[in-house]
Amino acid sequence: MNYRNHITIEANKRGGKPCVRGLRITVYEVLEYRASEMTEAEILAKSKPSGFLAAELRVGR
Repeated sequence: MNYRNHITIEANKRGGKPCVRGLRITVYEVLEYRASEMTEAEILAKSKPSGFLAAELRVGR
């Protein structure tokens, strides 16, 4: 899986931080969630309004 299909950087979104597939959830936030041992289901539930998909969670594995 090519991470470039799932991670974008746009100057006008979240201060230019890398975001998941152009959404407003940053890669840093996902890594924080993973480090705090949140499950995949918990992360997806937390980001439900943004359209975050399970595939994006698996990019960094």
